[in-house]
Amino acid sequence: MILNKDTAKKTAELLLQVKAIKLNPSEPFNWASGWKSPIYCDNRVTLSYPPVRVFLKEEMAKIVEKEYGKPDVIAGVATGAIAIGVLVAQELGVPFIYVRPEPKKHGRKNQIEGHLESGQNVVVIEDLISTGNSSLNAVEALKEAGAVVKGMVAIFSYGFDVATENFKNKNLDLVTLSNYNNLLEQALDSNYISDKEVLLLQEWRQSPSTWQQ
Repeated sequence: MILNKDTAKKTAELLLQVKAIKLNPSEPFNWASGWKSPIYCDNRVTLSYPPVRVFLKEEMAKIVEKEYGKPDVIAGVATGAIAIGVLVAQELGVPFIYVRPEPKKHGRKNQIEGHLESGQNVVVIEDLISTGNSSLNAVEALKEAGAVVKGMVAIFSYGFDVATENFKNKNLDLVTLSNYNNLLEQALDSNYISDKEVLLLQEWRQSPSTWQQ
């Protein structure tokens, strides 16, 4: 869900400017999953640009307070959302923790790093939503530790149907600063892509696993 169209377009503009998102329909990227994709997103790039990361943390903090109230704790999903999660927690003045994909195999064998008490209200921060599986795994770990997970806020979502279904099945609220549709609008408005390339990018979103196979 997008709360503000202007914020969504501005976020997309910034992600394109700093090349956190790259669009290249003519020479697709190869994802780790084996999919061919005309888009590649690495929001960690935004951390190298102070004005961009300030914009993102302020907008995400606003969403957290507006949608869920001030939480007891902000949780980032490792590793991509650790840094932006810290920034959001700092903006809100609340503690921060992060969640690993699985427990460590040594030391204290933690999956959740930081101090979390059972019953505390938590909002989860993500950088990118594709299928949503890794994000929802983190949510399950938090719930098992006794956290009350109020919702999730992410920078960007591809808007895949499978992700929508996954979040619906887990009854978890997701808000993103921007998404794929707003990205394409912004990219077209700024002449980053052509009308023909928009069609290719829309085709990919409909069936990403079989596109150009």
